[in-house]
Amino acid sequence: MGLTMLLGLAGCTDDGSQDDILDVAFQSQVSNLDRTFTTKREYIILSQLIDDFLFDVDPETLKYEPLLAKSYEFINDTTLDVTLRDGVKFHDGSTLSVKDVLYTYNFVLDPDNGARANRNVSDWLESVEQIGPMTVRFHLSYPYPLALRDMAVTVPIRKAGSYTVDGELDKSALVTRENGLGPYEVVHFLPGREVMLKRFEDYYDGSPKGKPAIRQIRIHTISDWGSAQAGILAGELDWLYNVPGDIARNLDASGYAKRLVGPSMRIGFLQLDAAGLTGENAPLTDLRVRRAVNHAINRQSIVENLVGAGASLIATSCNPVQFGCETDVQRYPYDPRKARELLTEAGYPDGFPLTLWAYRDPYVAEAMAQDLRDVGIDVSLRYVPLPVLNKARSAGEIPAYFGTWGAGGTADVAATLSVMWNMNTDRNLAQDPLIAKLVASAERTQVKETRRQLYSRALKRIADQAYWAPLYVFPQNYVVNKRLGFPVPSDGLPRLYLTHWRSDGDSTSGDRASGGTVGNKGGN
Repeated sequence: MGLTMLLGLAGCTDDGSQDDILDVAFQSQVSNLDRTFTTKREYIILSQLIDDFLFDVDPETLKYEPLLAKSYEFINDTTLDVTLRDGVKFHDGSTLSVKDVLYTYNFVLDPDNGARANRNVSDWLESVEQIGPMTVRFHLSYPYPLALRDMAVTVPIRKAGSYTVDGELDKSALVTRENGLGPYEVVHFLPGREVMLKRFEDYYDGSPKGKPAIRQIRIHTISDWGSAQAGILAGELDWLYNVPGDIARNLDASGYAKRLVGPSMRIGFLQLDAAGLTGENAPLTDLRVRRAVNHAINRQSIVENLVGAGASLIATSCNPVQFGCETDVQRYPYDPRKARELLTEAGYPDGFPLTLWAYRDPYVAEAMAQDLRDVGIDVSLRYVPLPVLNKARSAGEIPAYFGTWGAGGTADVAATLSVMWNMNTDRNLAQDPLIAKLVASAERTQVKETRRQLYSRALKRIADQAYWAPLYVFPQNYVVNKRLGFPVPSDGLPRLYLTHWRSDGDSTSGDRASGGTVGNKGGN
């Protein structure tokens, strides 16, 4: 049975054409068009298509660049002036103005409105005001180096009054209807099933995103990989992401589609209870034991045999593409003999019992557990859903766990260290005040070199003390129509507005297409 019959979806566009439609599948339902109230990855990908922000993340350099902003200037460490582009239109045809930016940021700053960005933005942003016909001044509460990051990824600009319906506040006003500024506009939306987008022909010239090549994008919700595979093989789907490695390899081998592999911002690690939260004299409070754990894990074998292409080893507690990620740190190569020697020195020649918690990738968790057993540690693997792990960690019941962190896709180490190593988070199983102080100091300066030095000191100490066992950068698998040009992102965030249909003989898959249709989808 074909995908269209399985889902009961319309098989054509408004004009009856099957051409120039990119059919995309998400595993998680899209039940809300408004990015303001969610952080789910599917909503972020959709928001990249239908929304624009003051700033953007350059997909190649991962640096922040003006988007709706024409220019910006830090007047001092806590005053930022942003001048808007002229002639930018919302999808309803109205023109972007300063009042829209003021409305958006004031809405986010009001905690009663429940915007997800409030928890970030309200911490560093004091107020906004208009200082010119097209210029907004942002007053920061303190020097905050990630201000442009937050403005580029967490606050889509809304038309003034968007959340007012019949004179009353309605936070759900944009849930099923969208009036964005992005390169695509919503044609129709079936919550939980389908979103149909079409290219916004009045999208502004000069946007760093460029004008999309593909005319329409149809996003399906397909919750199981069996139906997704059937859709690819039947030519009814063109793009899948976050595909399990074995499925991606099989579809690539079928000849009907192509597997593309890229990095993500997500890293894996073992968190170790160095602070003794589970017991004052627990084994992992001993530096020699933590170093033994690091030496015991055969990370290379895990990456090569279990994780696969696109993964890369890390020796430090951050993703190496992030600004400030110090990689010249103490390393712990796989050495089971050294691990046993360290355990003996620490008074555990026969090992000790250890409960290792995990919530994902059980095959990787089991491999690490076996590596630890091989050096004498009596590991009991406890595999639970993430909410259960979080609750146990909050209660101080976890001596070690296999964790991952995606840093919100942010190419700055602050998005990792500020979350993991402050003294008020239950994620911090080391409770090292020096690291917390270094990280906090780096978050209060705009001077890049100062930040780099502070983060270097923090990361070197984390490695010296073996508070973590860093593992690898997670890969991201995509399966695409063989005629689809899709630039694989270096931060794991797909930018579907950069896709295009490749003409016959075009062997590239990563060009940045702009200005019209390159070709029709056609057959396989």
